[in-house]
Amino acid sequence: MPKASDIKKNAAVEHNGKVYLVKDINKLTPSGRAGASLYRMRLYEVGTGAKADESFKADEMLSLVDFHRNKVSFSYIDGDEYVFMDDEDYSSYFLNKETISEELHFISEDIKGLQILLVEEKPVGIELPASVDLLITETDPSIKGASASARTKPATLTTGLVVQVPEYIASGEKIKVNTAESKFMGRADP
Repeated sequence: MPKASDIKKNAAVEHNGKVYLVKDINKLTPSGRAGASLYRMRLYEVGTGAKADESFKADEMLSLVDFHRNKVSFSYIDGDEYVFMDDEDYSSYFLNKETISEELHFISEDIKGLQILLVEEKPVGIELPASVDLLITETDPSIKGASASARTKPATLTTGLVVQVPEYIASGEKIKVNTAESKFMGRADP
């Protein structure tokens, strides 16, 4: 059983007899000398999707729940459901829009490296690759001679995400975006 300080985002844990998926972790360090670090976790119950915010001491033990990751491809949208297809056995997984709301800004039709998180064979979330290539739909015109270290400008991508890009980037270009920080990394490989 790992300590609370060892738990990572997207881990499945058992707490108070229920199975939760860890969606966000904030480390709180008290300023007092004897204060131990606290880990505030945003948890989503696997069965119902109910949200819970819990705080754990750094050395508090949590039990992990066995879960699997399967490689999937984004297939289509059916109302509020996003459908993903398993790359190996072609089975379909349905995830509600609210369940994956944070990841939606990075999902496009040609995304590679998606993994679905399965707890007890039930889909509970998706894991994004470290970076994705997205097309810029709208940004200010590029400025000739602008250097890479110059000022930035906002660019709207095909998924609706807005990132800051250097002034030399133009509409219609594909860029690489860091999924953890929602930041521009460079032009995408052609």
